[in-house]
Amino acid sequence: MGDPFIRHIALLGFEKRYVPSQHYVYMFLVKWQDLSEKVVYRRFTEIYEFHKILKEMFPIEAGDINSENRIIPHLPAPRWFDGQRVAESRQGTLTEYCNSLMNLPVKISRCPHLLNFFKVRPDDLKLPTDSQVKKPETYLMPRDGKSNAADITGPIILQTYRAIADYEKSSGSEMALATGDVVDVVEKSQSGEPYITIEAYTALLEDEISLEQGETIEVIHKLLDGWWVIRKEDVTGYFPSMYLQQAGQDADQAQSRIKRGAPPRRSSIRNAHSIHQRSRNRLSQDTYRRNSVRFLQQRPRGARPGPQSPGSVLTEEEESLKTERPKPQPAVPPRPSADLILHRCSESTKRKLASAV
Repeated sequence: MGDPFIRHIALLGFEKRYVPSQHYVYMFLVKWQDLSEKVVYRRFTEIYEFHKILKEMFPIEAGDINSENRIIPHLPAPRWFDGQRVAESRQGTLTEYCNSLMNLPVKISRCPHLLNFFKVRPDDLKLPTDSQVKKPETYLMPRDGKSNAADITGPIILQTYRAIADYEKSSGSEMALATGDVVDVVEKSQSGEPYITIEAYTALLEDEISLEQGETIEVIHKLLDGWWVIRKEDVTGYFPSMYLQQAGQDADQAQSRIKRGAPPRRSSIRNAHSIHQRSRNRLSQDTYRRNSVRFLQQRPRGARPGPQSPGSVLTEEEESLKTERPKPQPAVPPRPSADLILHRCSESTKRKLASAV
């Protein structure tokens, strides 16, 4: 059995997180030689530190001795401030960078430094919790439908296991085994959960996935807005969680959720304006005070306008006209005479004027 190696790395997109502070992480789908697929999350600063160490380990291939010998791809340094536009613009750079890494010689593409960096960490398996103030926002890369030649590799070595007990399958996606049966393990699932679609859904956006009722999928990432990142074979995308039921559970309990329909895509709405700010006429604090009942009751009876009087309510336009009236300019004093200036100036100024004359 050969040593483990990575046969392909694909960038799925990036995620905007708010805990412990706002930052961005990139989602990579790592395909190993045993046909297993893992999703890992890395910051761009981590990727750049990995890149610098890789160049130090292979100075010839990094072009440090002779620039003509460089085969390790370039990677721009992180910026002082990374916003959402910067995170989006880096997706193409990271995609080309990962493809170039997999095309490097075996001593680089299968070195321990690269393999350890893309291994699953404990933080990669943690899902967002309800205790967080803001939920993470996930942005998947648009799918172009093109296959990548870097994903084609040589023969894949599978791990062989022997069953130590009988097992009877409980669903159509499982397989029955008897004691002593020898099987080849295609994939070991550590972070994915098997679910079954209890309702068909047709994708409305390019980053969503269409499925029929009764299909078995794998949940990669659970978002709090009701849209989960799932995978069906080699296709990954968003799917409404209310149309999913965990494998092995009774599907009748989830039928009540289907009547409400799919929730809105909050995590993918960019630059969305709050509904509380639409068509709202806000009054200033002074205008609100003058229009209050308590203020009208405290005014003298003779000066109090009637309920039908047009002056009973001050509009915001009238208030703004009052504030926009030009203020009176202060009076400019007359210029003093030359004798008065000469009388009030200092002795040094008087000597300079006398010498000038």
